[in-house]
Amino acid sequence: MNARVIDGKAMAAELRTELAALVDDMPVRPGLRVIIVGDNPASRAYVRTKTRNAAEVGMDGSLIEMPVATTTGELLAEIERLNADPATHGILVQLPLPEQIDETVVLDAIDPAKDVDGFHPLNVGRLFSAGREIADDLLVPCTPYGCLHMLKKVLGEDALGGMNAVIVGRSNIVGKPMAALLLSVDCTVTIAHSRTRALPEICREADILVAAVGRAEMVRGEWIKHGATVIDVGINRVSGVYGKSHLVGDVHFASASEVAGAITPVPGGVGPMTVACLLRNTLVAAKALTS
Repeated sequence: MNARVIDGKAMAAELRTELAALVDDMPVRPGLRVIIVGDNPASRAYVRTKTRNAAEVGMDGSLIEMPVATTTGELLAEIERLNADPATHGILVQLPLPEQIDETVVLDAIDPAKDVDGFHPLNVGRLFSAGREIADDLLVPCTPYGCLHMLKKVLGEDALGGMNAVIVGRSNIVGKPMAALLLSVDCTVTIAHSRTRALPEICREADILVAAVGRAEMVRGEWIKHGATVIDVGINRVSGVYGKSHLVGDVHFASASEVAGAITPVPGGVGPMTVACLLRNTLVAAKALTS
């Protein structure tokens, strides 16, 4: 079987077009502030994409750069300033942070109404208590929300109910909120991880397989049920020929493509949808804060 390759770039572009029309009707320009601490080249490239895409849909997106030696207190002071700024509707702190900064304290300090990453405990609680209906005004972690958007596009919104979904990875950023979102559309959900016994056998039961474990090409084609939809969240840089590095996912794409019904590529799959859903959250926050 030659799997359908899910075009995350095209889906993200479609969502951005929809968002641009909604932004155009807003009485104010939604303001997104992205904070980056340090000089990690990959993180810098990623946050520039976020602010550039924000501008493309008519939002006021800006990047706040802080030195690598920034303390927890200094970062908290900047967040407090943005919390109080009426022109700021969305705040995102790019992760990971330098080791001297307490990540939990920082994320908890963001005003839940401006938490466009959806990581604040209040927004996490709202997601897990939402049940079968995820409200349009809920701030949901961007990567799993983008994954759900793609699944609805590929499989059909009404087709997800009753499907067996396996998530490989239990992080607060992807695995756990992904489970809540899949439960909201009536999937039967299993959360597995690198220490799960008989992991290949569990994966082979999945109609929907979400790989978010952070291990390059860990999930092989023989782990996948024929015709399953595979969402690869992993982004791993590996060495190639002549010492050149390249990006791969958590799924071995070549072998998985021979078995799966549909699969996301890396890059070009989940990544663009994550950024588009960040813009969706910024619009949601701006509407709530200006209503």
